Amino acid sequence: METFFEILKAILFGIVEGITEWLPVSSTGHIILLNNIKALTLNMPTPGFYDLFEIVIQLGAILAVVILFFNKLNPFASGKTVAEKKDTWQLWFKVVIAVLPSAVIGLLIDDPLDTFLRGTEVLGMTLNAMVVAAMLILYGIAFIFVEKSQKQSFRITEVTQIDYKTALFIGAFQCLSIIPGTSRSGATILGAIILGVSRPAGAEFSFFLAIPTMLGASALKLLKFMLSGVSATGTEIAVLLVGSVVSFIVSVLVIRALMEFVRKRSFAPFGVYRIVLGALVLLYFMIF
Repeated sequence: METFFEILKAILFGIVEGITEWLPVSSTGHIILLNNIKALTLNMPTPGFYDLFEIVIQLGAILAVVILFFNKLNPFASGKTVAEKKDTWQLWFKVVIAVLPSAVIGLLIDDPLDTFLRGTEVLGMTLNAMVVAAMLILYGIAFIFVEKSQKQSFRITEVTQIDYKTALFIGAFQCLSIIPGTSRSGATILGAIILGVSRPAGAEFSFFLAIPTMLGASALKLLKFMLSGVSATGTEIAVLLVGSVVSFIVSVLVIRALMEFVRKRSFAPFGVYRIVLGALVLLYFMIF
């Protein structure tokens, strides 16, 4: 029975990861908040298992992007012309350029920042939870403000039109996501809109940017887990598999829905959601 409940928790975490990783609402923030609810916390004996679980469900989410955009991202596709293959290679180079700022800053401050936020309490709640709530509200306001201020047409309407300078600036915005509650996709999409990139093109580039960013972060955490010398139990392996599969399936559905949504509407509703959720989070931790 205990294993059954852990599997149910893995399904819930996989659903939340699959939804929030691609929407500009902060997957890390949602996962942190979910994990703060004691009844939903995964109870596994292996030290560091939860960190490994986070890695695995993120990898499931990344796989969804690779599958959905495989043809666009594959420079060796037989159906592409020479010019299209060149555009694909250039797109990958732009993604690499965009990853550099967050890779450098992340290596320098990610672990110290995480340790500080998790280990500090303010007004009865961890500083981590307080920062998540604050960032949810702050970037919610930012999304509404930017969308309301957007009067002119976008200068970039296709992801292949993004130049190297714009890619680098979008990557600089991604650095903001090191602070929990910000949202990696939220920071990059918001930055793209400010820089004159259309919503669909900005969302696509954000998805592509997630591949090396999340793979790199996951590889570092996975290496640390492996070097710790511990191994997972049968129940833990089942939890990992279920969480990653659910995250993959939900991610496929959410990415398709989001791309359809942003072709017709703005990101303002996500701003409203962030503000409401941030307020509820502050209220929850103040009461409980």
